[in-house]
Amino acid sequence: MATQHIPIHGNYHGYYTRRPFINDPRLALLPEDLFFGKRVLDVGCNEGWVTVEIAQKWHAKKVVGVDIDDTLIRAAWRRRLAVWSQQGPNESTGELSEKKRKRSSPSGVPRNVHKPDYFPSSLEHMFGPLPVPPSENRGKNVFPHNVSFRVGDWVNKSDAVPEDQEGYDVVVAFSISKWIHLHGGDEGLEIFFRRVYDVLTPGGVFILEPQAWDSYKKARRIVHSADAHSQSELKTRPEDFPGILRELGFGPVKRVGTVGEEGFCRPIDMYTRIA
Repeated sequence: MATQHIPIHGNYHGYYTRRPFINDPRLALLPEDLFFGKRVLDVGCNEGWVTVEIAQKWHAKKVVGVDIDDTLIRAAWRRRLAVWSQQGPNESTGELSEKKRKRSSPSGVPRNVHKPDYFPSSLEHMFGPLPVPPSENRGKNVFPHNVSFRVGDWVNKSDAVPEDQEGYDVVVAFSISKWIHLHGGDEGLEIFFRRVYDVLTPGGVFILEPQAWDSYKKARRIVHSADAHSQSELKTRPEDFPGILRELGFGPVKRVGTVGEEGFCRPIDMYTRIA
């Protein structure tokens, strides 16, 4: 009998099948050109839905998703292939050449040269996924070649993602701060924030979805390991995050909005590295 999966790191399997949407509402709150032509890291990427959307629809130059759960990363690679299989044909060659010149960033990332969600997902289930063409044919900064995934404990292992060496323009951290806090305590959370600061280029942006303090109690029952921290041991609260990040060298928090239904409504915050 298979052992039931317990998401002690917040690594829920099937998370996005329970909350299905084509366009993530959290991304919709962000500035339209935030990811365009940028290098992006998605920490705690789960099954890669957000990672793939940033790569395909937001036209990032390079997106790396990392998660501690290898099963989720395998699912993320499948998600990349599924989204590619649903993508419609490019615009005609003549139109594409002109539009590339008009719509590209200095890094050469074209806008709107594909049709996302063109084919129904049922086609992939019926006939199998489409093969991915060589990057030489499409360009390494164009979906699906501009997205990749890594397995690793990014917070505690500095070599988990080799792409970190080049740095990022944007780091995304959706729904993971609570789990890092419970496992690593106040010190572990500050290590995470320091890691984000270190991999961001000056002027880079940190996107954080902080989880409410009252949600920690339920999560602590899931994180049952002896080395996990109880709420009484934690002195830092989510409202303290802006001050901690300010001390590290980030600018003031910019709350771009909140998203989610009642009981699961969370803010989305932006921080810019200024030092």
